[in-house]
Amino acid sequence: MGMTVLSTEDEGKFLMDIEGEQIGIVTEVDTDAQIAYVEPDPDLGESIVQGLGFGDADEDDIEVPADTVETVTDSELRVQRDL
Repeated sequence: MGMTVLSTEDEGKFLMDIEGEQIGIVTEVDTDAQIAYVEPDPDLGESIVQGLGFGDADEDDIEVPADTVETVTDSELRVQRDL
């Protein structure tokens, strides 16, 4: 399996966990750093965000490195649950 490459076309996609639960929406992609910035779903508790191992829950966006993204479809990025 090759490394996932993120592009600006991924902005606006949903970020899903391995079980298909929605984590949030990709607001921006840093193509140089290969990081997707995700606005967490408001219904998602901060503890869940921290449990996924993403950044500081006090920050609005979570940073999702490309190497944690397992699959990319037309509408979503899916990450492995255990990062």
